[in-house]
Amino acid sequence: MGILGRLLQNKRAGAELVAWHRENLRGPETLGLRSDAFEDGATIPPAHAGRRAGGQNISPALDWNAAPAGTAQLLLIVEDPDAPTNSPFVHAVAIIDPAVTAVPAGALAAASPGAGVRLLRSTMRTGYLGPEPIKGHGPHRYVFQLFALAEPLPASIAGRDAAKAKPRAVMPAVTGPVLARGRLDGFYER
Repeated sequence: MGILGRLLQNKRAGAELVAWHRENLRGPETLGLRSDAFEDGATIPPAHAGRRAGGQNISPALDWNAAPAGTAQLLLIVEDPDAPTNSPFVHAVAIIDPAVTAVPAGALAAASPGAGVRLLRSTMRTGYLGPEPIKGHGPHRYVFQLFALAEPLPASIAGRDAAKAKPRAVMPAVTGPVLARGRLDGFYER
């Protein structure tokens, strides 16, 4: 298994392709996204990794500053730009009520999302997918990004219910301004 990781060592989607760098998702960086589980730039604890990587697939607790007045929805996107794919692997997408300023550990679970959380489809399914980088591929960055949207996402995106739309269709569907945003990066390697 480590052989595949070493063979793909130089194949990575690229950090410049995460949602954070999309023109339509730019905005003031005032949400102050944090987690009690790990500091920005630190290692994500194994409990938050996927089961195939020895974890429990529990999304980390997150908190942030109050959304600015006029926020219709918060959009949370978790991506791995180090995946050996053409675009970052999306580990979670969720719409969060703008009155919410924190979600507990496990709030992104498909079976029981937290209060005020509506899960959308990630790259593979609905709900949080913990880090499971290929063995031997090196450290992977997991980018937790939170956007305060002035306009709600449309109910239908690319001809599908928004909850079932592919993440790469959801991101460009943001048409109103981003009033604020926050980012938290964690790393995981196996």
